[in-house]
Amino acid sequence: MAKIAVQLYTVREALQSDYDGVIRQIAAMGYDGVEAAGMYGAGAKQARALYDSLGLSAPSAHLRLIDDAASRAQALDDAAALGCAFAVVPYIPPEQFASVEQVAGHCDRLNAALPDVQARGMRLLYHNHWWEFTASPALDGRTPFDLMLERLDPAVGFEIDTYWVQHAGVDPAAVIAGLGERAPLLHMKDGHPGTDQAMLAVGDGAMHFQPIIAASRAEWWIAELDRHDGDMLTAVRRSAAYLKSL
Repeated sequence: MAKIAVQLYTVREALQSDYDGVIRQIAAMGYDGVEAAGMYGAGAKQARALYDSLGLSAPSAHLRLIDDAASRAQALDDAAALGCAFAVVPYIPPEQFASVEQVAGHCDRLNAALPDVQARGMRLLYHNHWWEFTASPALDGRTPFDLMLERLDPAVGFEIDTYWVQHAGVDPAAVIAGLGERAPLLHMKDGHPGTDQAMLAVGDGAMHFQPIIAASRAEWWIAELDRHDGDMLTAVRRSAAYLKSL
């Protein structure tokens, strides 16, 4: 069974006011780890010491890796201090996938970052949203994801956000099955994909996770809510309970 973590972007507002307290609550919920996305005022070494004291690991972090060499070096320093095994590029805006040439350029930048990531003993992953799985006439009827599979170095993997794949009308289980070990991390996000409604605790929405799990060889299932209409920490707690039940 995969281990479970929470993407800290989920609780970003609470972290800004009480980083230590929120991390302690997450540990008490039964999570095995956390995925960083910014430090919210905490230093990487300070955060690592807190995680270690609570029995948490930080398997991965969302990082600035393809902007320039200086920001990549600083990001990898922080990820190394946290003990990350995976360095994740979290976002490229949808308007930057408007042509085959643009997609190729992003792939080239990811490939160029790969040696620096590997030199730190980490794996480089790309995290998707829905637009990477949306076909376009400008891409000859293909999706950005199709083109990425063709051009990326096979050592570049994916952190598949299952909700956003479903939001695009694509079967996440089929995508994950096709990637195999190239998808070692899954974002387990729930709600009503295909709508603009806020996310729900994992297990409370319309996502079907059993086929996803059956297709997956992931090492970590990572709960994430981009936004939520209720109390976020309650949703994070409910997500942990559901993921542990699978």
